[in-house]
Amino acid sequence: MIASQGLRWRRIRATAVLLTVLSLLVVALSAYLRLDAAGLGCADWPGCYARSLAGEPQALPLSVARLLHRATASLSLLLACALVWDCRRRPAVQSAARPATLLLLLMLVLSMLGIWSADPRRVLVGFLNIIGGLSVVALSWQVVLASRPRTLLDRVTAPTVLLHLGAAALLLTVVLGALIGAGHAALAGAWFPDYGGDWFPGWPPAAGWAGLRPFATLSGTPLADDPGGIALHALHRYAALATLLLLGSAGLQALTDETRRPAAITLLVLLASAIAVGSLTVTSGFSLWLAISHVVCAALLLAAVVTLLRR
Repeated sequence: MIASQGLRWRRIRATAVLLTVLSLLVVALSAYLRLDAAGLGCADWPGCYARSLAGEPQALPLSVARLLHRATASLSLLLACALVWDCRRRPAVQSAARPATLLLLLMLVLSMLGIWSADPRRVLVGFLNIIGGLSVVALSWQVVLASRPRTLLDRVTAPTVLLHLGAAALLLTVVLGALIGAGHAALAGAWFPDYGGDWFPGWPPAAGWAGLRPFATLSGTPLADDPGGIALHALHRYAALATLLLLGSAGLQALTDETRRPAAITLLVLLASAIAVGSLTVTSGFSLWLAISHVVCAALLLAAVVTLLRR
């Protein structure tokens, strides 16, 4: 009986690990398809950017990346169904069943959302797809963490206030970054580190943030001097700075705990990588591959924070 239970725990964990890898691949492929269709870093940049917003949306041709994305997403959904069944059949593995069920529900919602994903002008749909994909990676990894049987030797360590604040800052940064991507606002962020000598573009809000309409339906390519886009980039960068300070401090604090040290080191490396890749994306003229790497770093960073937040 004990041996069969141990085998079940290992099977759930292996399935969750595979699902995490596949979810990360789906996030990378989604970012590639979305950013490549938008023309990020194209040959005659920035003139070619967001041409897909002009006129009625056209059916995109099938490509290797699109076929791989559909196949990977379909396989992930099947694995999520199997994972929930394995966690909930008697005796239920409650610690893993809850995040696994949330994961499956989220994947079903994203599958239905795909009906409206063909129109890049729908900012809200694009935003939900980006946030949903990152959440799938985080939830998959949470199932991995929850699928390890606890022993009497396990020591419970409560997350610190600093870690909670850092996690909140990271979520805000991710949300703002998703709004930039879904709103095709890259042109408004072609400044680094300041906006023509202005370190707080868009301030005060009455003057600069009047054009900040994150969920509007786009009717054309956002301009480089769009006040809403400029303010959105400024908010994203200052939220990223707050994340660096708060999460970095929480990671350094966690280094003193031997049981949390590997997760803390991973967090600090990913945090530095995400900031560096994000900065290089802007200074390189919005390279497609750097932008995709930035999205992947964000997904991995969320998983690292989930690891440290788990008691």
